[in-house]
Amino acid sequence: MVKGVTSSDRRNDIISAAVEVFAEFGYYRATTAQVAERAAISQPYVYRFFTKESLLVAALELSWQRILQAFQHVKETASPELLEDGFTQAYEGIMHSYRHEILLQMQAQTIQEAPIRAAMKQGVSDVKQFVLQAFEEAGIQEAEARTSDFLARGMLCNVSLALDMPDLMVKR
Repeated sequence: MVKGVTSSDRRNDIISAAVEVFAEFGYYRATTAQVAERAAISQPYVYRFFTKESLLVAALELSWQRILQAFQHVKETASPELLEDGFTQAYEGIMHSYRHEILLQMQAQTIQEAPIRAAMKQGVSDVKQFVLQAFEEAGIQEAEARTSDFLARGMLCNVSLALDMPDLMVKR
């Protein structure tokens, strides 16, 4: 191991490489050898931390946590009337800066393996609950319907990103 580089650092390097490789090649075509090469480590070192499936789960968890952290920052800093726009801008920032994570989430929606489905369900549920609670606390009328609309627009953002069709997005 490189001096000064911890196991935690290497674990994070592996997850970051996996996000890119899985987003680029798809879960079923990607290999742990490709992940190892992208992370500049040996394939056995990847297996020290992950199976291929657990690696995808870790990558998905990272992507959902990034969204929740961005939304938490908005909740702490935005006025109630700017909350929804703040969430939208935060998500657009994630789409721009962490494109591979969003593409990875989109691909994972179709994967049937139980741990991967569970990670996706948990991530969507966590974001939905966070947004709903934030809307309710802000006194937004019809918070449940607004949350559903917000999530639906987020899915349209994802399709727009994946297909490189920015014209799908209508600025509010």
